Amino acid sequence: MKLQKTRLLLWIPLLLGALSANAQKYITKTGSVKFEASVPSFEEVAAENKSTSAVLETATGDFAALTLMKGFRFKLALMEEHFNENYVESDKYPKASFKGKIEGFDASKVTTAEKAFTITGELTLHGKTKKVSSTAKISKSGAGYKITGSFMVKPEDFAIEIPKIVSKKVANDIAVDYNFVLNKQ
Repeated sequence: MKLQKTRLLLWIPLLLGALSANAQKYITKTGSVKFEASVPSFEEVAAENKSTSAVLETATGDFAALTLMKGFRFKLALMEEHFNENYVESDKYPKASFKGKIEGFDASKVTTAEKAFTITGELTLHGKTKKVSSTAKISKSGAGYKITGSFMVKPEDFAIEIPKIVSKKVANDIAVDYNFVLNKQ
């Protein structure tokens, strides 16, 4: 776990450096990413990671996020173990990342009232990268921004194999919800 935190701390400056040096950057290290892959009549398949890092570059609308896979918490420890060892192979693929852009983002027009924006970019998970798009609600939050939204993914898009024996207990389409409160760096 310590090694993963060190990797995360090394990744954040690189991410920040990739964004323009003169612009307004807003960050969080405590963003929330949840996923739900439950199927009716079976045990809940859901988890949350409350330590996702994210960066918003207000001048360009560039947005990036990083989640450590071992940070997802399930209700059942055995499910968490199977998730990390058998599905996402967290030792081999320790993180998921998103890098994209908030289309039409204009910081001067964002208020405390939520406004819908489209975020498009590339999600990298389990060694595979796929373009994703999401409608996000963005609002001012104190001196920063709140960004919430959701999107759907399919395990096969990221070469995540669901064993036949449990395939009827895991949804084909997985709902991913995110919630970030970013503050000025």
